[in-house]
Amino acid sequence: MPRIQAVFQNAQGESLSGLLEMPSGAIKSYALFAHCFTCSKDNPAAARIALALADRGIAVLRFDFTGLGNSQGDFSNTNFSSNLQDLLAAARYLEQHYAAPALLIGHSLGGAAVLAVAQDLPQVNAVITIGAPATAAHVKHLFADSYRELQNQPSVQVELAGRSFKIQRQFIDDLEKYNSVAHIGALKKALLIFHSPVDKVVSIDEAGRIFAAAKHPKSFVSLDHADHLLSDPEDSHYVAEVLSAWASRYLKTDPVPVKTDDALRPTVEPGSVIVRECDKKFTREILTPHHRLISDEPIALGGADLGFNPYELLLAALGSCTSMTLRMYANHKQIDLQDITVELHHSRVHAEDCSGCEKQKTQIDVITRTIQLHGNLSDQQRARLLEIANQCPVHKTLQNKIRIDTNLID
Repeated sequence: MPRIQAVFQNAQGESLSGLLEMPSGAIKSYALFAHCFTCSKDNPAAARIALALADRGIAVLRFDFTGLGNSQGDFSNTNFSSNLQDLLAAARYLEQHYAAPALLIGHSLGGAAVLAVAQDLPQVNAVITIGAPATAAHVKHLFADSYRELQNQPSVQVELAGRSFKIQRQFIDDLEKYNSVAHIGALKKALLIFHSPVDKVVSIDEAGRIFAAAKHPKSFVSLDHADHLLSDPEDSHYVAEVLSAWASRYLKTDPVPVKTDDALRPTVEPGSVIVRECDKKFTREILTPHHRLISDEPIALGGADLGFNPYELLLAALGSCTSMTLRMYANHKQIDLQDITVELHHSRVHAEDCSGCEKQKTQIDVITRTIQLHGNLSDQQRARLLEIANQCPVHKTLQNKIRIDTNLID
């Protein structure tokens, strides 16, 4: 199923923007993800965790809080209390259109938010925090200098994580309401705490406060060597893997029925592919009549590294077709071919033998394909299989003269 664009209203009637990652198979449960302070739904860690959970059968809604990302509203008019209202609005959206969330996941201040709002969502069975403070008041130290300025003026500009935000005194004053851990002790839901011992933004002592205040069932997982934002993709994938295994004990065993809306997924004709934007950077959703993929670019190039880059997809097409063609031939001829591995690499090299090279430097694209064949094969069979590899349909397409007709429509 596709990644679904979700739009719903906050308490003030402003539109909040979200993305719902849907599993391709049966849906075990729905989860609601609250991102870190001043981040957005497109935060790489949030995106990776949501995608990894969707691969494991858990649909995940992540959204931009009011005034952040693609959501409407003025951030300076928001506070922690309004964040909680946004979470409730997101939960209502899920319940109305799909199913009520059974899992709440919060990263950093988002973790404090899901702890604070969980009791207002009776159908939630489990709460998961990642690098979270025990209470929202913990973040007051970020505004120590600004608070003094706010004694004499209505608002100030603050710099957080390299971004500039305007806040009002009510923003800081609101944090005072959330300086107790009593709500954690009254949670009455399963709790899983992820925290790194080397987190320099939120001390691991905060995880200790959460764990001490919570009643059983509660669990703690140390994210060794991870930074606060889980910048290393391996850390976010590890969180998703452990989270899904842990949560399975607290989720219903029967698949969640899906409230389908055919308008949410475009019709894809056989032999066609549709590519849709997932963000305003490089993340793209690729749809076929029955399947979906995500393509992206590496973080170093400005992407979120959530999927294959375009050239990797090209190599994958050739490699897959090569392997399938070899298997089809071997099975038909009853050749003892036990296993096939195809490795491909793309590069551009100077075309030394091209005409006119003395006038201008010409480069050609080169795909290097290395094939490993395992089995009881004769030299004659290996030679024939190499010939067959060069006859795979995608290989022929790439070597043919290709015409691309492009049309622009409304």
